[in-house]
Amino acid sequence: MKTSFFKYSILAVFAGLTLQVKAQNKPLSQQIATTVMEIWKDSLNLDPANPKPVKWAYDQGVILEGIDGIWKRTADNEYFKYMQKSMDFFVTKEGTINRYKQADYNIDNIKNGRILLTLYKVTGQQKYFKAATLLWDQLQQQPRTKEGGFWHKKIYPNQMWLDGLYMGQPFYAEYAALVKNEKAFDDIANQFVWMEKNARDAKTGLLYHGWDESKTEQWANKTTGKSPNFWGRAMGWYGMALVDVLDNFPQHHPKRAALLAILSRFAIAVQKVQDPKSGLWYDILDQPQGKGNYHEASASSMFVYTLAKAVRMGYLPSNYLAVAQKGYHGIKTEFIEPAGDGKVNLKGTVSVSGLGGKPYRDGSYAYYLSEKVITNDPKGVGAFLLAANEMEIAALPKSKFGETVLLDSYFNNETKIDQSNNNVSWHYKWEERANGGFSFWGDLFNNKGFQTKTLYQAPTLANLKNAAVYIIVDPDFEKENPKPNFIEPTHIKVITEWVKAGGILLLMGNDAPNVELKHFNELAGQFGVFFNGDSKGTVPVATNFETAKVVVPTGNEIFKNSTNLFIKEYSSLKLSGAAKSILKDKDGDDVMSINSIWKRNGVCNR
Repeated sequence: MKTSFFKYSILAVFAGLTLQVKAQNKPLSQQIATTVMEIWKDSLNLDPANPKPVKWAYDQGVILEGIDGIWKRTADNEYFKYMQKSMDFFVTKEGTINRYKQADYNIDNIKNGRILLTLYKVTGQQKYFKAATLLWDQLQQQPRTKEGGFWHKKIYPNQMWLDGLYMGQPFYAEYAALVKNEKAFDDIANQFVWMEKNARDAKTGLLYHGWDESKTEQWANKTTGKSPNFWGRAMGWYGMALVDVLDNFPQHHPKRAALLAILSRFAIAVQKVQDPKSGLWYDILDQPQGKGNYHEASASSMFVYTLAKAVRMGYLPSNYLAVAQKGYHGIKTEFIEPAGDGKVNLKGTVSVSGLGGKPYRDGSYAYYLSEKVITNDPKGVGAFLLAANEMEIAALPKSKFGETVLLDSYFNNETKIDQSNNNVSWHYKWEERANGGFSFWGDLFNNKGFQTKTLYQAPTLANLKNAAVYIIVDPDFEKENPKPNFIEPTHIKVITEWVKAGGILLLMGNDAPNVELKHFNELAGQFGVFFNGDSKGTVPVATNFETAKVVVPTGNEIFKNSTNLFIKEYSSLKLSGAAKSILKDKDGDDVMSINSIWKRNGVCNR
């Protein structure tokens, strides 16, 4: 059964948008996710034949970030429950992490922190934030090179590896953004700058797997400290780290430009070593004719993810999407095999490659080619989950014009004190990942090619000019905001003129105890709608949404793919004039309406 969840009643609905759509034939990302959730039902276990839970390990973080991407796109709660179950195996009620030792100063152990932050943002449970803070604390004490770069591990002194940038920096940036630690971003950017400076080959543009500041390791060049080969997955880790860090890196930070420049150089180098025939990448990137060299699944998936996401986010020019598409076609052709019952396997991933250790890994070509290549390695599967999700987003039909969807944060301007004692704006914001659903909604718009922005000022014809859609949700009153901004006649005049000129207005209101309706109704009345101020769809038990169910009749013009909506605590509507009902509840009261009284250039204004 297809369901959607809301917590407000709605005056107007943007056509064609539903919160959850399930296709009959699951896309490839969900087929590999089904494989993952069957093989590794609980905590990650590398040997299904020997069900023994492994230690706190980065492999699981790669897989769960792939699962998280699919959850954000589908809103299927089974994916979230899988992420939570996987982490709850390790995270105690007190917020400690079983099988994790901070004193190891192993940067691999930071990777899972991003899933802890996701769980915290969605559930609000402090145990996840406390566990993530343990990892943040490790980074604050992580041993460093003289220049300031993080050692890869305590047991690998003076060494930076490309792998470590992915393991540590995306979490470092996301946590810093959450707690508003602006100083951290200088350090985050520098890790990439130093890694590139010390490991990049000027001729090819590729980065060597590792760099030893002391130049004492057997694998290290005695002049440069660089390891001897360009390992595909190491470059893949570095690329994914760049695009993931940029998600949380401040737009106006002076070092953001340096990161984008590094990404551009990375993309140029990676494109040059793509196999022109298959679209894939080799285990050792610059030696396609080398004896025993082979196309490698995890590196190929990582490059596809990096390039496709970078194009989607505007970090790289659009021509790189063709590079990603060619790579993705090669992955599907060479590495994907059916596994029955809506599942697929991923072949062709090298199980592990490193430098130093016991037995000693000398970084030679022969060493890399000696490691086993296996099916359904978690690093490869996780990377493929990320790549497949990106390519499925890229394949979605897109708006030709990149219109802006503008969310009000002037009339709805509640603030709260967060976990770090910062005063933050909250309640129905694009970035919120809790049950309000706004991050899902924002992702739907973005994935269709729209831009999502927030308006923190009063609406004017100037600041609404470039918006195709303007959304006002739950205006404040004194209970929520000691100095609320009410909708005044001047605002109504501006908004009405903007709608007449072609804008799409969406008004969303809670029930009377939770929204300011007097002024809100003065705006809604311009379109033949009045919020009655009653309280319907109450949910006495927080998780029992059945009491808020509204059944969508077959043939509904807006909700074409959903049968049940759960609309919590809403006011019914009284309609007049050109206002048209599009959904009624079980009592026959209007819940949602649409007004199409003006048309311009073939666009229906609601």
